[in-house]
Amino acid sequence: MSPEGRLVVIDLQHVFADEDSPWRAPRFAEIRPRIAELVSGFGDRVVWTRFVAPERPTGAWQAYYEQFPFALEPPDARLYQLVEDPGSAPVIGATTFGKWGPELAAVVGEGPMTVTGVATDCCVISTVLAAADAGVPVRVVNDACAGSGDEDHERALRVMSLYAPLVQMTTTAEVLAAR
Repeated sequence: MSPEGRLVVIDLQHVFADEDSPWRAPRFAEIRPRIAELVSGFGDRVVWTRFVAPERPTGAWQAYYEQFPFALEPPDARLYQLVEDPGSAPVIGATTFGKWGPELAAVVGEGPMTVTGVATDCCVISTVLAAADAGVPVRVVNDACAGSGDEDHERALRVMSLYAPLVQMTTTAEVLAAR
């Protein structure tokens, strides 16, 4: 028996993993083994996401990319590649922090959705809250997420926990115990 619903692995990319990246999540390496365990536990019910830069930033994104010009790379650039091989699992790319939208909704359906990845205080929280607002039950695997820093990670988890019962906090061990 495997955990129910879908596992959504948010943005496990080089841009958040590499030592020389301005967007490096300091605890990225620590969460990778937990995510690998979860991916194994969910089998063929895993979906991966990727943050990618738009070809031409518009609106507020223009100022954002003026601040982070290194990130204006095409979607196939190394920094936007996943650090793990997703195999045949779906990979959803988006030019927004939040990955919840029609494409992810089509894969997840009514849920539940279990979420891991980076950064807790950016792409994870943006995805989780939008999915919960759409009525999808969401579990955030707090020990399989990494933030831009420890304090920001904890603050984001605290905010998401305020959305209970739509959003539930859990651990890798608790999710895998459902097998």
